[in-house]
This record gives sequence, structure tokens and C-alpha cells, in this order.
Amino acid sequence: MANEHINWYPGHMKKSREMIQENLKLTNAAIEILDARIPAASANPILGQLLQGKPKIVILNKSDLADPEGNQAWVKGLRQQGAEPVCMNALTGEGMTELYRAMNRIHQRINENQTRKKPLRAMIVGIPNVGKSSLINRLAGKKSAKTGNKPGVTRGKQWISLEPSVQVLDTPGILWPKFEDQNTALMLSYIGSIRDEILDREELALSLLDFLQKNAPGLLEERYRIQTEGREPLSLLEEICQKRGFLLSGGRFDYARGARTLTDEFRSGKMGRVTLQWPEGQKGGPACEK
Repeated sequence: MANEHINWYPGHMKKSREMIQENLKLTNAAIEILDARIPAASANPILGQLLQGKPKIVILNKSDLADPEGNQAWVKGLRQQGAEPVCMNALTGEGMTELYRAMNRIHQRINENQTRKKPLRAMIVGIPNVGKSSLINRLAGKKSAKTGNKPGVTRGKQWISLEPSVQVLDTPGILWPKFEDQNTALMLSYIGSIRDEILDREELALSLLDFLQKNAPGLLEERYRIQTEGREPLSLLEEICQKRGFLLSGGRFDYARGARTLTDEFRSGKMGRVTLQWPEGQKGGPACEK
């Protein structure tokens, strides 16, 4: 799978980009949501162009699934870039206090030297499946946005008033037209930001096993009680199937079920906390690639 090119740019993605461009003039700040496990890969380069230097809060969502040291490394790096970084778990609400403080700082910055105070109108942006709808639900205090495990659930824009002087605009997640770096495409596939329907789930599982074996073998060994050193990914998948009882008639391995279980357990954090991408020059080896 690593040698194949993953491209996904459905028609609604193009419409989403156009909608964001149209509504930029209505906002004076942005809240970009990244996946804390792959901050570089989940940062859409198109969004950087579209936001045109607006003040930005960067949420490292699902930070409870990432290495705590990795979270702090990214917070430091993002702060150096001028963003307001916040580690969060949008599902549980962890980090909401820090988010409100960051929004207040942005609001104050916007109104510096202004005689007439402007409301904070922030657009929430991000790629599919990083938790935008969960954040909107948390901000609104009710289930106002559709949520789901599959990327691309949110379809239209939604304005939500948090208080008289603060409004946020939710937008559908957009990917970029082409992945120039296939490492980025793989990272997005691992966390589920690219629809599984367009991927070979078994090849994806073998790629993930290869990556974890090289970068975080302890996760596999502890979760599945297997030895990883010097083994091929297919051998690891077969042992996982054997241990879990994923067998077909005649004792054949149920690769499909094994692959599905492996990727689902990785995405849900059942394997443990892991950062796949670290800031450049820091620990993580191949995971540092952007």
C-alpha cells in the first residue's frame, strides 16, 4: 500500500472549500482542529492559504490518545509559530477551560486599540474525522451538529452563538486535492480521515503494523501479547488472528476481521497513547516526516 497513491477529493470537498472562501469575510479568527497523534499530516495546507493570516487557535484534539510528551512538544512549536495551541478531548470536554481562555486572548487581540469593540466571530476548520462536530456539540451544550465515526458527516455551515460577543461557524471538513507526500496519506488513513471504503483495509493494517513495529513495538506487544522483533507484518497479523480466534473454515486466517480489529483498536486508543508525528528534529524517527 505504501507504494500506491491515495487520492480523495470528492465533489463536496470542492464545494466546502468554496463555502469557506465565501464566508471568510464574515469571520475575524479561526479555530483549526488537528489530530494530536498526527498534527503535521492533519494540518490542511489549503486552510493556511485560505485563512490569510487571521488570528488562529489550534486545537490538538484527541490529545488523550497521543503521547503526553508529544503533546507538549507540539504546543511549544505551535506557540512559537504565533498560534494559540490547546490540548483537548472534545468528546469529554477536557481542555474546554483552556479553549475559552485562548478565545478570550484572541478576542482581546482583535480589539486592541479599537474604540468600538468587535465581536469574536471564529470559523472552525479542519480535515474530516478530527472532531469538529464533537467540539461544536460541546460548545453549544447540545447535539447541534451531526457526529459520526466516518469522515465527512458534517455537510453544511452552522453558526452558534456562545455569548453576545462570541460566535463560531462550523464548516465541513475538507481534504486537499492531492497528497504530494504519501506518508501524509498513510497517516490520515491510519486515524480514519480517509474513508475505509476507498482503501484496502488489509493492506492498511499491514502498513500500520509495519509502522508500529518500527516506531512503537511496545504497543503491539502489550496489546496482543506477541513478540514483534524481526517479524514480517503478515506474520504479526496472522498471530493476532490466531490469538483472537479470527479463523475461517479449515483454520484459515480471517485477515479482513483481523485488519478491521487492528485499525479500530488503534484509532480508539485501545493500544495505548502514541504520537505518530513529532515536531521536526525531535524524537519519533520516521514519524517526524511531514
